[in-house]
Amino acid sequence: MTSFGGGLARRALFLYNTRMRFVKYHGLGNDFVIVNAAENPVTDWAVAARRVCDRRFGIGADGLVGVWPIDGENVKMRIFNADGSEAEMCGNVSRCVPLFWREKGLLTGTRLMLHTLAGPIITEIIDASKNLVCVDMGVPRLTRGEIPMRGNAEDRAIKVPVEAAGHTWVGTAVSMGNPHFVIFVPDLEKIDLPVAGPALEKHPDFPRKTNVEFVQRLDPGTLRMRVWERGVGITQACGTGACATLVAATLTGRTGTDARIILDGGELHVSWRGREHVFMTGPAQKVFEGEYVEKV
Repeated sequence: MTSFGGGLARRALFLYNTRMRFVKYHGLGNDFVIVNAAENPVTDWAVAARRVCDRRFGIGADGLVGVWPIDGENVKMRIFNADGSEAEMCGNVSRCVPLFWREKGLLTGTRLMLHTLAGPIITEIIDASKNLVCVDMGVPRLTRGEIPMRGNAEDRAIKVPVEAAGHTWVGTAVSMGNPHFVIFVPDLEKIDLPVAGPALEKHPDFPRKTNVEFVQRLDPGTLRMRVWERGVGITQACGTGACATLVAATLTGRTGTDARIILDGGELHVSWRGREHVFMTGPAQKVFEGEYVEKV
């Protein structure tokens, strides 16, 4: 009885605060409902995300994103997956938000710093006519303690086996502010992503779950990637996943520190400059805007 009543209370917190102006953007098909949180206060972001992101009864998206102004070149950003869980960081939405902020007249220059759970992320609109944005994704975290992944906290997890879905997968774990497990395969078409993805996402080796990338090397400068995103499922693209993929490819000798990443939704250019900061460049696109209204 207590659990049932608590659920109704959590639902009502959002339902009684339902007039929300939003803009929908996508980065290579990875789509988000973005709101200026200062003008659209939401009581419970997790509940809101589950309802707004529903593709039949809501707007439909991979995530709900709140943006709070700090000053002319800084904003706070929170990202909630379609299942209501909160993500530390997202590369694709990091390209969308500066375009959203510029459209609202709140960004007069080209650079915007996003303050996230993973730390500050610097973005720059490098070609406004093509909606092309470069994001400094920061320094990858490579030890098990940082990712996090079960095992000795000081060790790296490079080409390690993980048993899941009746198979032994050999992958490399990387954090770009959020956890990734990157698995290189000879033929991407043979991977049953709806089966392997969730089994690896929720594997006990990953205490905060993990994003999962399956990757095929096409040539020394080109990688083909598909992703199972933590808290979402199969998506058209994952920016942090593309960055983690390049890092894993470099660490395992498959590429240099610069590559084109081909995803289901399009292409990103990723560079691990000096094996320090990772830079990701790609487009983002406004889809539509409107007002979300839900009545009890």
